[in-house]
Amino acid sequence: MNNNLTSIVNEKANFIWSVADVLTGVYKPHEYGDVILPLTVLKRFDQVLSKTKEEVLKESSKLPETFAQRDMILKSTSKQNFYNTSKFDFKKLLDDPSNIETNFYNYINGYSKEVQDIIENFDLDRHIKRMSNNNILFAVIDRFNSKNSDLSPEHVSNIEMGYIFEEIIRRFSESHNEEAGQHYTPREVIKLMVNIVFEDQSDLADESKIKTVYDGACGTGGILSEAMQYASRLNTSSKLICYGQELNEQTYAICKADMLIKGEESNNIRHGNTLSGDCFPGEHFDYIMMNPPFGREWKKEQVEVEKEAKLGADGRFPAGTPAISDSQLLFLENAVSKMNPKGSKVAIIHNGSALFKGDAGSGESEIRRYVIENDLLDCIIQLPNDIFYNTGIATYIWVLNNKKPEHRQGKVQLIDASSFFSKMKKSLGNKRNEMNNSHIETITKLYGDYVENEYSKIYDNDFFGYKKVTVLQPELNDDNEPKVNKKGDFIVDKSLTDTEIIPLNENADEYIEREVKPFANYAYIDDSKTKIGYEISFTKYFYKFQEPRKTEDIINEILELDKKLDGVLKELQDNE
Repeated sequence: MNNNLTSIVNEKANFIWSVADVLTGVYKPHEYGDVILPLTVLKRFDQVLSKTKEEVLKESSKLPETFAQRDMILKSTSKQNFYNTSKFDFKKLLDDPSNIETNFYNYINGYSKEVQDIIENFDLDRHIKRMSNNNILFAVIDRFNSKNSDLSPEHVSNIEMGYIFEEIIRRFSESHNEEAGQHYTPREVIKLMVNIVFEDQSDLADESKIKTVYDGACGTGGILSEAMQYASRLNTSSKLICYGQELNEQTYAICKADMLIKGEESNNIRHGNTLSGDCFPGEHFDYIMMNPPFGREWKKEQVEVEKEAKLGADGRFPAGTPAISDSQLLFLENAVSKMNPKGSKVAIIHNGSALFKGDAGSGESEIRRYVIENDLLDCIIQLPNDIFYNTGIATYIWVLNNKKPEHRQGKVQLIDASSFFSKMKKSLGNKRNEMNNSHIETITKLYGDYVENEYSKIYDNDFFGYKKVTVLQPELNDDNEPKVNKKGDFIVDKSLTDTEIIPLNENADEYIEREVKPFANYAYIDDSKTKIGYEISFTKYFYKFQEPRKTEDIINEILELDKKLDGVLKELQDNE
């Protein structure tokens, strides 16, 4: 944002957030957003509709509720994708203080279904009742009618309003602290994801291109908003159409409201469980970005997920399912199923367990195998620790591409960006670190340059694969010769059965000859039990040897500590 835009956004956001002064005592700080967010939405809609309100009321009075074309005609009259048929607006609500609660219900019930859906998921009715019972409803509406709260299109453009709303969302999320990460991805992480996905700008550079972006766990819509802003900065003649699905009612309402505020198609934001109830069946998208929940079990969705998994390649989970305790790799499979066959790029956030959890043949390993063997995995970026609000553990951005450029085909790039951060002056929940623009640019350049160095490694796909083989040995007779049955097959000594992990790019028989047979001459592989596995040991690939400290230095430090402790102990004894 330029300085002028930043000033406008902060000025309006500060005033709107000052409504909290009226809420104090009735609401706790982490609840302020429950009121401020929906009322900000309604205030903006109220002023957007003001110029055509009288015409809408006249047209509405002529059209019965059952008239099939009523909705279309009223939208045409309002010149918006929504309308309001109530005689009340924010100003008129103040004319009758005694009945403000009843009149406010009448006002919100006058909105078209798009806004009704938002209001319902904000659970605004409950808050109207709560404010009315505590005699602050009038004061809150009055504050939203003050001169400083003017959100009319003449004074605040759609772009400015989008930034204002996002700033209020950010403040609301930060007031939640440890809960924020459930529905709010730090802005610098979003910027990095968008930079990586749009690193090859040729798709959006052409004139009048129409592209689509999808987030299957869209939360408050931060990723979609940043993607739109990036695309508009790159090429104002191109159009990026946003699609999103969200389970949580309130965050869904926030995201849908944000799209309406920005003049986008709000019906592309849909409410529901992505795993058990896909709202975009059979649809594909050019770009896919998401931060799904990790460490969340999918037991409630088990029946629907397993039913779809049985469809194989015709469903969204062709590689199978992971352990019931963690759903994150199901979101990865869902993202893969949404990739446009003509070319798509994906950026999705996972924690470390997605890299290595699960033995060969397990659901997790099979999903990794599917993604890597189909040459979809392009890059994995390790982010700094303590960068999210609700977790301090290691997190990673997986970048997928089903149309890799030739020089990236058959390979996976790993980027260690764990040291690219600065400490925050004040922690927000678990978020103690942040990436600045310089960090983001450096990481993006590491990805684009595609060369190996201290922070970037490049491996062939099969480097991450391995064979887990079962090694058998026969029983031996008194002459130390193998015992055989009537068919001439070895009689297996089950007590000597063992397993070996062999890199996929290595010949298994040669491995056994070199590593096992010197110690067990008759050992052989039971091919019927061989399993293929895939894992990515990020830490091992970027391991840096540290010279051990000299023994004499350690001894001297111990002696020095002993002297200090002796002084402390002597002081304690003297005080007894």
